[in-house]
Amino acid sequence: MKGYTHLLFDLDGTLTDPALGITNSIMYALKKFGIEVKDRKELYCLIGPPLIPAFENMWGLSHEDAVLALEYYREYFSANGIFENRLYEGIDDLLSSLCKEGKKLYLATSKPEEYAKKILEYFKIDRYFTFIAGNTLTESRPSKLAVLEYLMQTVPEINGDNAVMIGDTKYDAIGAREACLDCIGVLYGYGSPEDFEAEGVKITARSVAELKAILLRGDVK
Repeated sequence: MKGYTHLLFDLDGTLTDPALGITNSIMYALKKFGIEVKDRKELYCLIGPPLIPAFENMWGLSHEDAVLALEYYREYFSANGIFENRLYEGIDDLLSSLCKEGKKLYLATSKPEEYAKKILEYFKIDRYFTFIAGNTLTESRPSKLAVLEYLMQTVPEINGDNAVMIGDTKYDAIGAREACLDCIGVLYGYGSPEDFEAEGVKITARSVAELKAILLRGDVK
């Protein structure tokens, strides 16, 4: 495995488990349109991908209504859902250890930067990151590729020889490939081994401890 010096982390499903806050926010938005979701687990597939296409494709909302649904989502999320979240066990130690080894850490999330910064500050892990890159509230960077391009333009030293994307879904893998970066898939989030295999991801971590071993010692099973 390459000795990566620039580590690009996804947020949801990789550093934190946001399931409660995200699903509550989606349910709140859908309820505005008279749509009830009985089992929140049906919404776990929406932890990661852009929400406007999901509102259109899964519930048949028009584009205009899907945009409105995103506004309702953010209405709940910004006040409540953002803190209905938990840091995965071992993440603080992982980030601290990586920084001590001289690794440079970056956040690359499809979540709006404004929310991402608040979450990192809330869990007191913002100090580990050199730069936080995300979507905007105007949806100008809705895809993982757009976020990665923005990050790489802002920090030109990041390239395919020294950097790796670390995330839990196929969207992270797809974005990384499109940006000519390697990807490490984490299996404790909301993606699947099958998704990573389909996208050609060769290195996966089943736990935070396993991810730490990979990033610090190159332990790949």
